[in-house]
Amino acid sequence: MSYRIPSQCAAAVALVCFMNLPAFGADKTHEGMVVTAGDGKLTMTSTDDMKQHTHDVAEDVKITLDGKSAKLENLMKGFHVIVTLNAKHVITKIDAHSKGEAGDYRFRCVAQRAIHNAAGTKTTS
Repeated sequence: MSYRIPSQCAAAVALVCFMNLPAFGADKTHEGMVVTAGDGKLTMTSTDDMKQHTHDVAEDVKITLDGKSAKLENLMKGFHVIVTLNAKHVITKIDAHSKGEAGDYRFRCVAQRAIHNAAGTKTTS
């Protein structure tokens, strides 16, 4: 009977590890600032690494700007965005904000970094 306990523990551990894996092909989100938007593409500066990334935008993309439905061409340089990418790295959803919320420290830091990066200076935040 004692030989069943280790095999049951191993099965339980394997199940827990499997359940914690992200789903294959799961959508991912990225946050950043718009550099350019239009013609089925969005170029943005990521808040994670402050590098520019260009992504294709799905034809049926859902775009909101300040909580209202919008078009890709309505997104202007400097707007804060949270984008959802599918497994093929195509944007399927864009949540954009033309202004940071009052007291939104993270938005101000991202905007400050983007300005300094464009000017070629360094920031400490």
